[in-house]
Amino acid sequence: MEKEAECCSTHLIDGDGTFNAVGLDNFIKQVKLGECGLSYAVVAIMGPQSSGKSTLLNHLFHTNFKEMDAYRGRSQTTKGIWMARCAGIEPCTIVMDLEGTDGRERGEDDTAFEKQSALFALAVSDIVLINMWCHDIGREQAANKPLLKTVFQVMLRLFSPRKTTLMFVIRDKTRTPLENLEPVLREDIQKIWDSVPKPEAHKHTPLSEFFNVQVVALSSYEEREEQFKEQVASLRQKFFQSIAPGGLAGDRRGVVPASGFSFSAQQIWKVIKENKDLDLPAHKVMVATVRCEEIANEKYSSFVSNEDWLELEEAVQSHLVPGFGRKLSSLLANCLSRYDEEATYFEDNVRSAKSKQLEEKLLQLVQPAYQLMLEHIRSETLNNFKTALTDALNGGQGFAVAARDCITKFMRLFDEQCQDALIKQANWDSAKVRVKFSNDLDSHIADVRAAKLSELTSLYESKLKEALHGPVEALLEGANDDTWPAIRKLFFRETETAVSDFSFALSGFEMDKEEKEDMISKLKNFARGLVEGKTREEAAKVLYHMKERFTSIFNHDNDSMPRVWTGKEDIRAITKTALSSSLKLLAVLAAIRLDEETDTIGETLVLTLVDPKKGTSNSTTDPLASSTWGEVPATKTLITPVQCKALWNQFQRETEYTITQAIASQEANKRNNNWLPPPWAIAAMVILGFNEFMTLLRNPLWLLFIFVSYLLFKALWVQLDISGEFRNGALPGILSLSTKFLPTVTNLLRKLAEEGQTPVNTEASRNNSNFSQSSKIIQGNHSGLSSSASSEVTMENDMEYTSPQK
Repeated sequence: MEKEAECCSTHLIDGDGTFNAVGLDNFIKQVKLGECGLSYAVVAIMGPQSSGKSTLLNHLFHTNFKEMDAYRGRSQTTKGIWMARCAGIEPCTIVMDLEGTDGRERGEDDTAFEKQSALFALAVSDIVLINMWCHDIGREQAANKPLLKTVFQVMLRLFSPRKTTLMFVIRDKTRTPLENLEPVLREDIQKIWDSVPKPEAHKHTPLSEFFNVQVVALSSYEEREEQFKEQVASLRQKFFQSIAPGGLAGDRRGVVPASGFSFSAQQIWKVIKENKDLDLPAHKVMVATVRCEEIANEKYSSFVSNEDWLELEEAVQSHLVPGFGRKLSSLLANCLSRYDEEATYFEDNVRSAKSKQLEEKLLQLVQPAYQLMLEHIRSETLNNFKTALTDALNGGQGFAVAARDCITKFMRLFDEQCQDALIKQANWDSAKVRVKFSNDLDSHIADVRAAKLSELTSLYESKLKEALHGPVEALLEGANDDTWPAIRKLFFRETETAVSDFSFALSGFEMDKEEKEDMISKLKNFARGLVEGKTREEAAKVLYHMKERFTSIFNHDNDSMPRVWTGKEDIRAITKTALSSSLKLLAVLAAIRLDEETDTIGETLVLTLVDPKKGTSNSTTDPLASSTWGEVPATKTLITPVQCKALWNQFQRETEYTITQAIASQEANKRNNNWLPPPWAIAAMVILGFNEFMTLLRNPLWLLFIFVSYLLFKALWVQLDISGEFRNGALPGILSLSTKFLPTVTNLLRKLAEEGQTPVNTEASRNNSNFSQSSKIIQGNHSGLSSSASSEVTMENDMEYTSPQK
């Protein structure tokens, strides 16, 4: 209610052209316009029917003009001219809402009121908003060009032109930038002005003398309401102080005082009503217009329901239709020719105009099918291109040659199919679709090229990995003075081979020199990174490798046989050899030496860690008390001097147990294998037993008795395994022998008795078999005894090792 009271909307001129003078006077009193003097502004809006003029005014000026209800259909809402005051805008601003042009209710030929109301708006307003749809820009009737031409011509003859601001309000703006739309509107207005017959006084007057042209664009009210409201709110700010210098109507001329506005408006409307240049068109033209419109509508309806067209439209929805352009062009030609046959006797200009409109409607109807046809052509040709390119590459053809041949072939095929789909009546250009198709080809080629290059790179990277990974690992594990020269030789040989093959494979892509060198460089870097990465991996396990090498050398002889610490081995020399070899491994893994650069890491480690006496004579400082090797860059250093020293100390601590165990085992073997009495005892036995020795020489029977006793003792020794029993100690050996002595003696006597009872005639034949059997038994006993002895030695060694700990 407050809004209505402030706006004071008034029906100024009704649909029949009757001027509401009483209503205007009441309006002026209500808004106190008479008190404003020259400080007021008049704004009018014109444009097609149902284009949202009233809606725009209500949002822009907070008026309450009646708006169309879209849910009830599109129809005429504003009849005649309505007037209201703009709420909240200073100075006092009056807005007029004009009846829409091109309305169905008045018909095509009843354009007199449209021209009259437009002329009235230009004559009394300071600012005229021309509301138009964005898609109507560039059109003739929809853009109100004929109406503006007539209005300009009559205005120059009837009234003294005043400076008016024409603001084109573009509704439902599309993606086309405003800077591309504005020049079109300005050019159209200039052309209209140039084509208007002018009085002698204004023959050379420029458009800018009478009109200021401005262009604004608004988003769709229905689809983007919030954005529309924000843009309208921004536009509203321009109407504040619009008549001030620099405002929208800052340079207006011939302003009527507010107290005389009512009389001036009535006189202007009277002059406009009496002018015959704004009358209805001639009767002949009117009849031709009506009849040609009917014929055109009839032919359009006939085409829409045509079975051939419906069949063609349905077919193109799912697949490419051969001969599409020829078939559709024939249908359109038949429709237009039937229209020409029926409308041939009507006025030529009207007939041609309606024929053109019919053709535009038909082309607008079939354009989606044409676009879909182009899309089918693009999609199907693209799929065929992909298949052909894959087949060519699988056939061994070079990538660049295959891509070039396929592009040439399928671009030509695409152009032929687009030409086949061309409609004669339309000048539609398939350039955009062709560009899109070309981009699709380029995109697919780029994807395939990238995939092939990636596949090729991965192939040669895997070959390099296979050629370098295992051999480098083996060389590093067997580290010696020749390790890094061997790794360098392997690295350069395999890299050169891979690069040569890779370069040959890349030749099929016809890439530029810089890109090719970049890919080759990446492959070389990969090979280098592979070797460096493997070295870093092994360097991280250097302590484990050092212990493995030490254990292997220390516990195995030169023939790789396990050592048995019998007491004759030089443990000190063996230990030094194992330590030196382990230190060599540490020196090899301390830095990466793929480039042929010399360093003294190995010498420094030997002099500092193995032979410190030799190193101290030259320097009083510790060479390993540093975080860098002087001759090796930090990027190639894997184990710093400080870390080497710490690793060596840890290595010595962890290998000390092995050395101690070997020494203990050696001492135990020495004690167990020493059966001879001391030298003094041997000398005493020789001196004291001289008489007995002479007795034996005088009586040989004693020798025979001693020999037989020796054989019996030897047999008991072997059967009882006396040496094995005493390895675990004297007391355990005596106890074990006491339990085995009687059974062993009994077995020997029983065997002797059995041998004595054997017949003489079979003795010779059995001797051989018994001999072989006895040898097998003795061998078995010896093997059993030796295995038992070895196990007992191990046990004894273990005991020897554990005893010092206790």
